[in-house]
Amino acid sequence: MIKLPAAVLLIRYEAPKEPNGSYVVHYNHYDSSNGKVGGEKRSLEVDAIVGADGANSRVAKDMGAGDYEYAIAFQERVKIPDDKMAYYEERAEMYVGDDVSPDFYGWVFPKCDHVAVGTGTVTHKADIKKFQAATRLRAKDKIEGGRIIRVEAHPIPEHPRPKRVAGRVTLVGDAAGYVTKCSGEGIYFAAKSGRMCAEAIVAGSTNGTRMVEESDMRKYLAEFDRLYWPTYKVLDILQKVFYRSNAAREAFVEMCADDYVQKMTFDSYLYKRVVPGPPRCAGRWTRSPCEPPSSCHSPEVLESKLIGVLLVEIRG
Repeated sequence: MIKLPAAVLLIRYEAPKEPNGSYVVHYNHYDSSNGKVGGEKRSLEVDAIVGADGANSRVAKDMGAGDYEYAIAFQERVKIPDDKMAYYEERAEMYVGDDVSPDFYGWVFPKCDHVAVGTGTVTHKADIKKFQAATRLRAKDKIEGGRIIRVEAHPIPEHPRPKRVAGRVTLVGDAAGYVTKCSGEGIYFAAKSGRMCAEAIVAGSTNGTRMVEESDMRKYLAEFDRLYWPTYKVLDILQKVFYRSNAAREAFVEMCADDYVQKMTFDSYLYKRVVPGPPRCAGRWTRSPCEPPSSCHSPEVLESKLIGVLLVEIRG
């Protein structure tokens, strides 16, 4: 195995001219000791390529993987006084409402010695700074006296790319579009897809004794989709229902106050495995669907509550 230095920027790759030929990867090599600001152009022959180069993946572009809808996430890292930081030692905050985002949420997440304050949106990207200002306003009392130490903005894929394998080239993580709707989580799926892909390549090459084929790469995709596709579908539906209006968001917050829902939500984030869970009716969780009286809530809120059927119970 050839290990590339960290300071490398992929330029493009060339497909092999023969069935079992090598791919040629062209990249810029950056070395601060040689004084070259623009880097040195180099190339490398490889048997397979795994694109783990983020949402703006050049590998995906070269392989014709297609585009996806994406959200813009805007975040400020804020150094706050120690007494205010203590408040976030055991908690994170999420804000919902049209003021902070029409289709996502705002957040205050604790880091090592500071907090990250941010928001995101798919439908109103041009208004992201307005939503960020509203998020800061919501958290004003808790971050007052803080100093912004870094500003970050990133695209967040909203669904997997149409094409994730082409020959002996495949994608993982954000490059493949492995970010869940509703939560915006991608770190776990980036690490997991990378590991699964590596294991498929090792197995397909019989520990390096044969050339891998596209069918070997597709085994990783099939297993990844089998394990996690339900998670993506459920969270896609939840986002469409719960983030579409303030009334639906209020129903979501009310539902999340339930201990059972909290346990299912916590376990789903921890294990990433989903199966249908029992819906709630008349204050209790039942084993079969039960429709509450239509007079209890507006139709919109009722639909939001019935979506509880899609919440998941984890099977380790």
